Amino acid sequence: MKSLSHLFNLFYPSVCVCCEEKLLDQEKLICLRCRFDLPFVDNGNFISNNLTNTFKGRILLEKGASFLYYNEVGKTKNLIHALKYRANQEIGDFIGNWFGEKLLASKNFNDIDYIIPVPLHKSKLRKRGYNQLTLFGESLSKVLNIDYLEGALKRISFTKTQTSKKRIDRFQNTSSKFTINKPEVLNHKHVLLIDDVITTGATLEACCKELLKAEKIKISIVTIAITP
Repeated sequence: MKSLSHLFNLFYPSVCVCCEEKLLDQEKLICLRCRFDLPFVDNGNFISNNLTNTFKGRILLEKGASFLYYNEVGKTKNLIHALKYRANQEIGDFIGNWFGEKLLASKNFNDIDYIIPVPLHKSKLRKRGYNQLTLFGESLSKVLNIDYLEGALKRISFTKTQTSKKRIDRFQNTSSKFTINKPEVLNHKHVLLIDDVITTGATLEACCKELLKAEKIKISIVTIAITP
């Protein structure tokens, strides 16, 4: 069986999802060079940073953090697009574990009750076949020892993806609507809302407004990436 695996890798070698160079035997998904070259976000103060500042005057957040910066070209875009459009769900698990360890070490998210993903519209979920946030959220759940609550929100309107749009177009594409399932479950809870990329914050803001229907709920946000 091992020889068959080596033979397969000879003709179909694993490549880095960031640079598409052949991975060495000990490397997984991302080559060592790209790992060191990723545009990591220095969240510093989890209460006041690029992510939380996006929502100032819009939504009161407890804390926020993003893992990587997202640009129109570059390694992060390659990662996100492989995760969302090439069914490479392993990336979600990989980043969830990596980022989860950083969040755990910070000790800033110890008081979270539930992790909640931004949901896909049922038609997009049917077409794609998966929510790109599921493995990311489940990995965070395991590392942080926090319950993952996938069905807390439901998307009831369909919008096209934001990550390929110019910034001005993102502001005009803010019609996403959500509904909360069993808000009483979230009463007096602190939830961690997760998404892949934050651009204008419109989608996350819409989710937060719906979550705020629960009594005395507190909200924090974590994303895989954020646009500069």
